[in-house]
Amino acid sequence: MRYLLPLVVVSLTFSACLEDERNEPAALAVAPFTAEELAVLNQELTLGNVTFEREVALPDHIAINTAGQSTLAMDPADLTKALLGRVLFYDTQLSATGETSCATCHKQELAFGDDLAFSKGINGGHTKRNSIALASVPSFATEVSGYGETSTDGNSFTEGSVAFFWDERAATIKEQSTLTIQDRVEMGRDLNELADDLKRQEMYRILSRKAFGSENLTGDRITLALEKFCATISSMDSPFDDLMDAAFGFVGAPPLEAFSEDELHGQQLFNDNCSSCHGTNLTQPFVAIANNGLDRISADAGVGEHRGSAFDGVFKVPFLRNVALTAPYMHDGRFATLREVVDHYSEGIQDHGNLHFNLRENFNGAPRKMNFTEADKQALIAFLELTTDRSVLVDASLSDPFRR
Repeated sequence: MRYLLPLVVVSLTFSACLEDERNEPAALAVAPFTAEELAVLNQELTLGNVTFEREVALPDHIAINTAGQSTLAMDPADLTKALLGRVLFYDTQLSATGETSCATCHKQELAFGDDLAFSKGINGGHTKRNSIALASVPSFATEVSGYGETSTDGNSFTEGSVAFFWDERAATIKEQSTLTIQDRVEMGRDLNELADDLKRQEMYRILSRKAFGSENLTGDRITLALEKFCATISSMDSPFDDLMDAAFGFVGAPPLEAFSEDELHGQQLFNDNCSSCHGTNLTQPFVAIANNGLDRISADAGVGEHRGSAFDGVFKVPFLRNVALTAPYMHDGRFATLREVVDHYSEGIQDHGNLHFNLRENFNGAPRKMNFTEADKQALIAFLELTTDRSVLVDASLSDPFRR
C-alpha cells in the first residue's frame, strides 16, 4: 500500500532574503579580498575561492509557500559577516581557556549537533543540557512565521518570533551566542575582552573591515557575525524532501516507487501521531514548546525556570531534520537511539501535570499510548532517517577554515 502526504501550506519568513517580484533594489556586489589580504588570511585559514554569493535551491514543496520562488539567496553584505562568523565559530579563542569553540558542541558531521548527552565545557565542566543541532531547519533563521509568540494556551506557544535554547531564554541567535560565550561553564568569556584580543590580530582586522567597513571589532559585531553564519546553515536537500515533492507530484520528483514500504508507512504514522507537534514538512513545529511526558515530576524545570511553574518540565519542541545524526535525544540526552525515542511515545509517556494535550487521550485525559507494533517502529525510524541532508554535512563553506 502506498501513502501520500496531504498538502499543508506553511508560511515561512527567512532571515536570508528571498528573491521576489517587489522591485526592491538588487543587493550590491562585494569586492573580493585583495591579494595582500588573502596572503595574510591564508597564513592561518584555508578559505578556498571566496565569493560573497550564496543561493540555496528550495525543494518544490517548500517553494510553493514562498511565492513560488525556487531559491533562497543571501545578501552579499550578510555573507561578509557570515565569513567572519564562520572563522569565529571554529576559533577556540572564544573560550576563556582556549579549550572550546562553538564547533566543540556543534559538529558539522553531526548536523552541527553533539554526540554527548552533555557537551564539554571549560575547566572540566559540562553543559546542563544536550546541545541542539543547528542544521535542523531550512534556514536557522531569526524569525520563522508560526513559531513562538507571547500569547499562550497554557503550555505551548503557537506563532511569532523564534526563541532559542531548550528553555527558549534567548530571543535571537545573536542573543543565544552572547549567552553561550559568557556562560561560565561553556566558554566563560567576557565579550568586550574577547573583542579587544581579536582586533589586535591582523586576520580579524581584515575580516572585520570586510564585514563592517571598520577594524573596530566589538562584542556586538562578534555575535552578529555568528548569527549571520548560522543563518547560512541550510538543510533542505534530503530524501525526505524528495518524498514530499513526489507526494505532491511535482515535475522532476522521483516516483513514489523509489521509496520503500517502510518509509511510506512511517510517513503515514508520523503524520497521524507526530505531526501535530512537529509539523508535516519539517520546516517548523506546529507547537513551539511542550512537556512530552518524560517524567511524572521534572528534575529540570525547563521553560519554567524563567516563566513560572505553569511551564515546569516544558521544553522547546526540536526540529527533526537530520534527526538520525543527532543522538542522544531529549534535553538531557537520555535516549541513545531513535528506537528508544519511538518506544517512549509508543508506551512510555508519563502523566506530568504539564503534559501537552496532544499527548493525552481525548476521552479521559490519560497519557496517550500509541501502541506501535514492531513493524510500525521500524517504519517510523526508516522515515526519520530520510531527513538526513545530503549537502550540509560536506558543505565546504560551513567547514572548519583553520589550518591545524
